Amino acid sequence: MPVPTQEQVIEFCHENSIIDFLGVEIVPTDDGCARLELEVKPHHSNPYDILHGGVLTTMADTAMGAACLMRNKKVVTVSITLEFLHPVPINSRIITNARILNEGRNIITCECELIDADKKVYAKAHAIFYAIAKLIDD
Repeated sequence: MPVPTQEQVIEFCHENSIIDFLGVEIVPTDDGCARLELEVKPHHSNPYDILHGGVLTTMADTAMGAACLMRNKKVVTVSITLEFLHPVPINSRIITNARILNEGRNIITCECELIDADKKVYAKAHAIFYAIAKLIDD
């Protein structure tokens, strides 16, 4: 089975216009995958001057989808849950750490931690995805 390149995964992530709209960076990793990073700005905040939970949800969903892309599977989200552990202050940098827990032919289960550079965990996500196509054909 063909394996997508890191560049193909990053390019595909940029096709998700909300990622570019939010200013999320897609950063190559040493293991050939990619992670998402965001410098939290005031326009990302909720009325309490902390990062809006929807931004964390979007980052986690996209990061887990990128992990699936590395397995050559384009996916849609069936379900996603997040546990918000700490408020994310403005001017902090949030980094995703996504991984696949279980992969079937069409169903993939993933998790993602949203952390800062010091490895403090701000949120944890769990999602189930359904594979609809391959990123690259056999």
